[in-house]
Amino acid sequence: MSAGVHEIPERSGTAFPLKAGEILTVIDPRGEQVADLLAFNAHDLDEVISSGRTLDYAETIYLTTGHHLYSNRSNMMLEIVEDMVGRHDFLLTPCSVDTFHHFYPNLPVHRGCFGNLAAALEPYGVVPDRIPVAFNCFMNVPIDGDTGKLRVLPPISKAGDHIRFRAAMDLVIGLTACSAPDSNGGSFKPIHYRIDPATA
Repeated sequence: MSAGVHEIPERSGTAFPLKAGEILTVIDPRGEQVADLLAFNAHDLDEVISSGRTLDYAETIYLTTGHHLYSNRSNMMLEIVEDMVGRHDFLLTPCSVDTFHHFYPNLPVHRGCFGNLAAALEPYGVVPDRIPVAFNCFMNVPIDGDTGKLRVLPPISKAGDHIRFRAAMDLVIGLTACSAPDSNGGSFKPIHYRIDPATA
């Protein structure tokens, strides 16, 4: 890894502060690996990233460069400033123990992204019931135009692809290397991320 790049091991998660103006780059180092991303207002944890607000204001489910991710209070939290993939998901909730019981009854149960996010965010004062729908970087969820049926297909991200966000306020970020087999094409890989200082 290059200097300043951090690794999230497969099927795990982390949390960290991100100051207003700083740039967060989420990298898929091997390709076809999802990363669930959460954001909380660092000064008021009741303000949290909102799928509903974001999709409402963007008027599209296909969020990419130039789109903003909003909070439950309609404040901008993150701006997507660069996107090499162009296909991410903001509809599906983080995978969990219940996900594994529901979709993967013949596989060993894993705490999933929900459990990993809950553990990583606990030191910041975030309790599990505060965890909302995550912005699922690189997750490929096509929707049938006639029936509305959702499918979860392998990400289209290739090794080294990334998405880059600029923080609009001081944040606490939760970030995972997703644990659900279908989301990641049946394999599990790490996620890399880097934080760069605010630019003038």
